[in-house]
Amino acid sequence: MSLRLHYLVFTRLLGWLALLCRPSASKDIELLVLRHEVAVLRRTNPKPRFDWADRAYLAALIRQLPRQLRRHRLITPDTILRWHRQLVTKKWTYPNRMGRPPIDQAIAALIEQLALENTSWGYQRIQGELLKIGHRVGASTIRRILKSRKIPPAPERQTDTTWRQFLRTQASTMLAVDFFHVDCVVSLRRLYVFFALEVETRYVHILGVTSHPDGPWTTHQARGLMMNLGQRASEFAFLIRDRAGQFSRSFDMVLASEGIKVAKIPPRCPQANAYAERFVRTVRSEVTDRMLLFSQRHLRTVLNEYAQHYNGRRPHRGRQLQPPRPDHPIADLSHKRIKRRPVLGGLINEYEGAA
Repeated sequence: MSLRLHYLVFTRLLGWLALLCRPSASKDIELLVLRHEVAVLRRTNPKPRFDWADRAYLAALIRQLPRQLRRHRLITPDTILRWHRQLVTKKWTYPNRMGRPPIDQAIAALIEQLALENTSWGYQRIQGELLKIGHRVGASTIRRILKSRKIPPAPERQTDTTWRQFLRTQASTMLAVDFFHVDCVVSLRRLYVFFALEVETRYVHILGVTSHPDGPWTTHQARGLMMNLGQRASEFAFLIRDRAGQFSRSFDMVLASEGIKVAKIPPRCPQANAYAERFVRTVRSEVTDRMLLFSQRHLRTVLNEYAQHYNGRRPHRGRQLQPPRPDHPIADLSHKRIKRRPVLGGLINEYEGAA
């Protein structure tokens, strides 16, 4: 800036020296031309921009002009005073301003997460939850953060419960039952497998295998399921089944005696019993479609061994890649060698650290 100012002063001095050699009439004509140019500039650009050197140069020279000539300039005394105020403001601007410190972005993201995951929580409820985990944030700050992220308050944010939310909430009290069939390799005899699935844990019960699944046989398997559950039967409130003829009234009465209500899916809607249908697809793709099964006894033996693997070792995506009831040993990183344990003759493999 100082170099530019010196250059500007030097060029103007040279201009004044050149004016000494010119007649007064020529100077008056040039002044008229310059005044007209200024008038044109005012019409085209009503607010010209001056840099620091221009301001210093004009402020020093305008004081030397007569009063009647100052009105023809691009700047006025009020402009010079405004420049002075701006310089004072820049000089006495403190970097550390008083007031509330800005909220941390991690805390703001946590506030948004709490609001979206708990639609019925208001500002003070979120404030209390944050206080429990060690963050002291005002309710007005929470309101400002949610408003900036276009998240409405609790009465407007709370909407109707979706089916996904309803099923996840009720999963701990739900059972699902269904049949799937397997054809023997030599006799082509069709066998029916009856199973039950605990929806929340994905734990499967292989209840029985038969070639003629009628009402009395299915009712007998329901009694066996209640015996297997024992005292845990009181934890379940609903059982999902289809409308097949094997599910007789006596089957529903066995469940009703334990306080379990039967929920029938609509006709020809297997997707309404999605958890059981997903297990059928899994057991077919991993076992029954990859083996030759010869008899009812053979099928029961294979399914019992697979159920042990399914419940104790197989990871499930619906459970964050954890088995329903893990029975594998705790991982020991000191064991560098990994041991493979074949299941069903090597059809499925399990791995664990070798001692």
